[in-house]
Amino acid sequence: MSAPHGNHELAHGEVTAQGHATRRGYLTGFALSVILTAIPFWLVMTGVIADVQTTVLLIIALAFVQIVVHTLSFLHVNSRSEGGWTLMTLMFTVVIITIVISGSLWIMYHLNTNMMPMGTDGMNGGS
Repeated sequence: MSAPHGNHELAHGEVTAQGHATRRGYLTGFALSVILTAIPFWLVMTGVIADVQTTVLLIIALAFVQIVVHTLSFLHVNSRSEGGWTLMTLMFTVVIITIVISGSLWIMYHLNTNMMPMGTDGMNGGS
């Protein structure tokens, strides 16, 4: 089946040559999004995993997978769409956000470490 303007569906029918998604691609992305939302909800509500830290790490991992699904399925960020500019823009944004977050955490850690400790005497003016 041929689409207008020379767009051709790929093998899986998800994205055409110019980066536009098909109905099948949207439905697959939607199904994955629902599943990736339901799993953390189920983990928290049932308490299947007794260790809270393991549950949190699993939820964070599933959140990153969901970010990838949304980026590919709904935002159509790939190397083919817009001549690769959307992918380059996403990479630049990730680098800038990483620098800002890591720099902020570094500054907060060092401020917390290097601040003068105040005892109870320091708050009352030393008396």
